[in-house]
Amino acid sequence: MPNGSPSAARTLDRVVPAIGSLRTYSFDTFRHDLVAGLSVAAVAVPQAISYALVAGLPPEYGLYTAVVMTAVGALFDSSKQLINGPTNAISIAFLSATAMMATPEQKIQAAVVMALFMGLIQLSIALLKLGDLTKFISHSVIVGFTLGAGALLPLDQLKNLLGLKAMGHPEDHFLVRFAQTVWYGHINWPTTAVGVGTIAFVLALRWFKRVAKLPLLPEFLIAVIVAAAGTAYLGLDKQGVAIVGQIPTKLPSFALPVFDWHTAQEMATGSLAIAVLGLLEAIAMAKSIAAVTGQKLDINQQALSEALANITGGFFQCMPGSGSLTRSAINQQAGAKTQWSGVVSAIAVATVVVLAGSYARFIPKAALAALLMVTSWRMVDWAALRYHARATRFDAVIIIVTALSAVLISVEFCVLIGVFMSFLLVVPRSANVLFTEFVLDEDGIIEEREEDDQRVCDRIQIYGLEGELYFGAVPSLEAHFDTIQSRCSDRTEFVLLRLKRVRNVDAVSIRALEKFLESMRTRGVPVLLCGVRADLHTVFDRTGLHDRLEPHQLFLEQRVKHSSTQQAIRYAYHNLREPCSFCPRKEVVRLDRPVLFGRE
Repeated sequence: MPNGSPSAARTLDRVVPAIGSLRTYSFDTFRHDLVAGLSVAAVAVPQAISYALVAGLPPEYGLYTAVVMTAVGALFDSSKQLINGPTNAISIAFLSATAMMATPEQKIQAAVVMALFMGLIQLSIALLKLGDLTKFISHSVIVGFTLGAGALLPLDQLKNLLGLKAMGHPEDHFLVRFAQTVWYGHINWPTTAVGVGTIAFVLALRWFKRVAKLPLLPEFLIAVIVAAAGTAYLGLDKQGVAIVGQIPTKLPSFALPVFDWHTAQEMATGSLAIAVLGLLEAIAMAKSIAAVTGQKLDINQQALSEALANITGGFFQCMPGSGSLTRSAINQQAGAKTQWSGVVSAIAVATVVVLAGSYARFIPKAALAALLMVTSWRMVDWAALRYHARATRFDAVIIIVTALSAVLISVEFCVLIGVFMSFLLVVPRSANVLFTEFVLDEDGIIEEREEDDQRVCDRIQIYGLEGELYFGAVPSLEAHFDTIQSRCSDRTEFVLLRLKRVRNVDAVSIRALEKFLESMRTRGVPVLLCGVRADLHTVFDRTGLHDRLEPHQLFLEQRVKHSSTQQAIRYAYHNLREPCSFCPRKEVVRLDRPVLFGRE
């Protein structure tokens, strides 16, 4: 083999994981991938049509997305079972972002532009290796988003379920248009019968599926076929039941996105929010699958696959997409072994578009609305919602704010609002520096002082700091320094400050420490800094604090556990003028045995 070939092969396998899986591919693996891919396609066809209608787009754009993005995403996906394509969350977010656009042409143009913009944003995240930063975003944001989106979806689809004519101006808020539609609209009873009947039929099929233990029964596809056949046979479209209409029996072709500057400006902000949402959605689903399969994920590769899927979709008339919760779960449960199950699904959907697209025109919109309403209930992870809401106030606030933002403001911004709230609530918590006072007992053992402990030495005071010492922690840090100074009396000879557990020190916190040391020096009380780690000592050096300290004030962390604190205590005892009444070495001020930190 030529030099460099193994390295090139490894690079190809890393960038295109589906290619790497072919190196150990077998007929048994293909059989599993084939069954899983066809199972996914059975659900993908009705879902793709539904999600396109949710987004306010013609149904074929959902099908195009289920072909192109599913195939491209599968080739580059780090997860072996994740299925890309149109999703509930992205469709609702896109609907919210394009609420002001009145004509279908504008929305189609915006969809293609947003898919391209989202892909470019996600590509930047992948190339800059920022994918791992998503782990710092609270999962409560996703829980809150799904709750808000799960509430908006039925509100948006109620008009299709009841046959109401949409009312209100596009510039009005969604809830205003919804209220006007419900208040002034007139229910079409045949449409309502189709919608409610479809819900009942799907729930009955699910019950049968569970009882008969048929996990791969495509209840959505069966329901859509029955609804379309019933509508065509009974002529319900002539009784006011809205149908999907003609679906082009052709595959998407390559075309450069056409957009003007105004459209680009309108889509820019929404694209950023939805790109982050799509990435979080895909990564969360990939992680949940990996927890079951034991597969190791590459988060940056995951970001790359989402990026390339959306960029490619932007050149093949696709709507924005992401990792699908339901189709990925079906893919895994159907036994998919590699990424090629996603390619099989894309080919199967493409076959349906070409061979059966003309028969899909009788699909009633009420039936699709019914499927979406059923999906919206399952879209919310109720167990995760209860878990996060009960865990802490922090999680509960994030969920509530994110969900309300989705309903009252807009879906695409609710994710950014949730992320902002996460950081807003995390910073004060991370800025809380722990402050501990220690005492020395009669056996020479250092332990934390309890509130009711009267063994308080008025000669030597020992304190410990723990936490992130960055600019946000300075108010907490200064409050602790004030406490130390208030506890010092005229009899205090030394203050020991243990810094072993402080992290991420910055210039602002070092300045606060310097002011404290200077204040204590003015009072004639030396402060001994012990447990100073190498990284903290480097900061002391760079800021010049090291040069302003007396040699006896600095006790660097030693390899022996707690030795720097022991050295500082020995120094203080050796230099005491007179022991206090609680001194454990009252008779002999100079210690003749080791000082222990805790009962170790």
